[in-house]
Amino acid sequence: MALYRETGVVLRTQKLGEADRIITMFTRGRGILRAVAKGVRRTSSKFGARLEPFMVADLQCFEGRTLDTITQAETLGAYGPKISLDYEAFRAGNVIAETAERIGEGDASPEQFVLLVGALRTLAAGKIAVSLVRDGYLLRAMSIAGWTPGLNECVKCGAAAPDDTPHQYFSVPLGGVVCDACRLAGIPKLDAETVLLLRALLAGDWETAVGASKRSQDQATGIIAAYTQWHLERGLRTLSQRNF
Repeated sequence: MALYRETGVVLRTQKLGEADRIITMFTRGRGILRAVAKGVRRTSSKFGARLEPFMVADLQCFEGRTLDTITQAETLGAYGPKISLDYEAFRAGNVIAETAERIGEGDASPEQFVLLVGALRTLAAGKIAVSLVRDGYLLRAMSIAGWTPGLNECVKCGAAAPDDTPHQYFSVPLGGVVCDACRLAGIPKLDAETVLLLRALLAGDWETAVGASKRSQDQATGIIAAYTQWHLERGLRTLSQRNF
């Protein structure tokens, strides 16, 4: 057993006993870490507020047999209070946190960690529509995890889109857009602008994304939700609570 330092994003907390909490975090070096923060529910706690959801903290932990114990926490990103003040931002933050917890199980992924921190920072800043921040995170997180959607050539036959107009049929099981010849019954047809929006979100091109129409943003939201849950192989509780 030994002390170690780690940087983590608090995803969720749960009560333990009368004064403690189990803190679930996405850490830079260890992936998902669940550790006990003793006494943080007491009003006299020195670092309880630093371990609330959506906070980024520099941690000192003590290795335990079952759960590690957080002995120190210093705030690096105080995104929790700002996100929690806006109901829609709070809901989006919960979708992001649940997705991060699913993806973060297993080996550490510094790239996923950086993406998560960036999404929460952008959400807290409040300058970009909540839905775009959420959808951009989901799409890019899936891509880093190895499930990059095909948004240019037909994912089935490889045919390029004609005359700079994107393929508009999107197959979630096939993993991207398909041409007219390869489409099957039941595959939704998106607006061309929606496919361009998906490309922008995947690339982190916010200038293009914020200029998209409400219809295209709504179409993108539905496709991204379906795509994310398909590859995670079961539904996200926080997504099912949303009215898409």
